[in-house]
Amino acid sequence: MKVKDIMKKPVLTHKADMISHAMDLMDKHNTRRLLVVNGGDIVGVITMRSIARKLGSWKTSNLPASSLHVAAATTDLFTRVLPETNLKDGIILMERNNGILIVTDNNNVLGWVTPHEILENASVTRGYAGEVMEEPITVSPAERVSHARRLIMDHDLGRLPVIENGVVVGIVTERDIANAMMNLRGLISNNLLDERVRNLIVGDIMTKNVVSIKTNTPLPDVISLLLEKDIGGVPVLNLKDELSGIISRRSILKYLAAKG
Repeated sequence: MKVKDIMKKPVLTHKADMISHAMDLMDKHNTRRLLVVNGGDIVGVITMRSIARKLGSWKTSNLPASSLHVAAATTDLFTRVLPETNLKDGIILMERNNGILIVTDNNNVLGWVTPHEILENASVTRGYAGEVMEEPITVSPAERVSHARRLIMDHDLGRLPVIENGVVVGIVTERDIANAMMNLRGLISNNLLDERVRNLIVGDIMTKNVVSIKTNTPLPDVISLLLEKDIGGVPVLNLKDELSGIISRRSILKYLAAKG
């Protein structure tokens, strides 16, 4: 299978667009990233994680999202590939560069391949969640969102399980943090913003009623769940319903890349 067989049309934004506009596009198209262009040139990729990183930066703490340009949160986490690139090679490139694939031909963008497309076409017939899951980094509902954001940035994560009295009570994602930061910037005056951000706690923005799996859940079932619910990852519980790990699209991608 070639990358051209599974690529999808990317959603575009211009580097001069505002971050608030980019987030509206992500919501409209139900995507976690946009391809940033300038005319016919590829500038990079903007993601929910890069937006959360930018909106939480002290350097821009007094600026509303409507005044920040997409270029300020654009990353270079992509690899250009030709349409005939073998999908197995593409998976290895994605895992190695921690980005996505941009399929081009003579500098024309034909499509992109993200972890979602990989999972949709993954030929996984064996394995269990416990073999693929990664060590979880957790927060409590009472901890500050600024702390959760820092953990996500420092460890390059998409989500953190929220634990209270040893039980998973929620999950906080990069999207939750980006949306919270954008909403605060739009509602609160500059002189009060820093204080409000400091006082915002995880319990205010986390998603409750978390979908979870068990360590003995077959990997094909995990993939089906992520695609069906359109979520980036889920907590993994042991047979005593205790948190054992977390599994994400990226951790599955890493597993597939290792398989070759």
